[in-house]
Amino acid sequence: MRIRATGAAIVGALALSTLAVPAAQADNSLDRKDKSALVQAVRAAQQADSGAAQASGRAASAAEDGVPYELDLSFSQVKVNNGKPIVVGVSNQVTVPVTYTVTHGADVDIFAPDFLMDVEIYRGGTDYWSQTHGLLGDEWPVCTAVSSTVATCKGTIDIYPEFDLTLADATTWKTYGYAVAYNGQDPEDENIDLSQVGVVEQDPLGVTTKLQRYSKLTVNASPEPVVKGKTITVTGKLSRANWETHKYAGYTKQPVKLQFRKAGTSTYTTVKTVYTDGYGNLKTTRTASTDGYWRWSFAGTSTTPAVNATGDYVDVK
Repeated sequence: MRIRATGAAIVGALALSTLAVPAAQADNSLDRKDKSALVQAVRAAQQADSGAAQASGRAASAAEDGVPYELDLSFSQVKVNNGKPIVVGVSNQVTVPVTYTVTHGADVDIFAPDFLMDVEIYRGGTDYWSQTHGLLGDEWPVCTAVSSTVATCKGTIDIYPEFDLTLADATTWKTYGYAVAYNGQDPEDENIDLSQVGVVEQDPLGVTTKLQRYSKLTVNASPEPVVKGKTITVTGKLSRANWETHKYAGYTKQPVKLQFRKAGTSTYTTVKTVYTDGYGNLKTTRTASTDGYWRWSFAGTSTTPAVNATGDYVDVK
């Protein structure tokens, strides 16, 4: 883990005329579009600033120009979606909680109207700035003071599968936190005193989360009813969300357990394992012996959550 101040990069980015950041933060009205643009602007400015710094190699010159100081603040106890994978379908927005604790210097006012802070997730790259894809919440987090230097905060990650995701996003994501304290400075003022602005980033935060493709599993056992000793045919289909076609597609060549629960009991027992075909379909036969429920059970994979079909009752005569 490393905590670094980004210097003029972040503050310069926030000074873009297209983003009225201080006013928006004051009434908590900065929307998803503006917030996303802010982060992308920060990213572009950070890369440009990093390149310039490497080219000059003169810390003294940067100090003379005036740069933000490193803000005395750190993130801990970060949890995304309460530690569970984030499961997303093909159309509905998914909002999951992000909770964390911030510890800060007594002189840092995290409740000031011109104070910005957030925890986001990203994948790809060695850090947030070289990421392949990032996701954030629609609103700024809400914090509650525990003491004069500690606060607990709650934000969100808001995901719109029709716009935000591709199949490559079903993987492990890292977490990133940042804070900017303007301390009364106006980022739109070309004469801003950068030395009065505090900035800190913490990347990675040491917590990861998985994004998974929502799964469905069906079952049909027939005939119903059936004569004892006759054959029961059990069919079904395993499918999962495709974030590029925005439809559910068969999950192929996957092991799925056929399970049976005798009428009057509460526990399913695995009968056999069947693999889905090239379309995600399942089919097998069993000999009817007693009344009960048949279902398919899928254990899940790293990209797709476990799922059980609803049991289908068969009356054996």
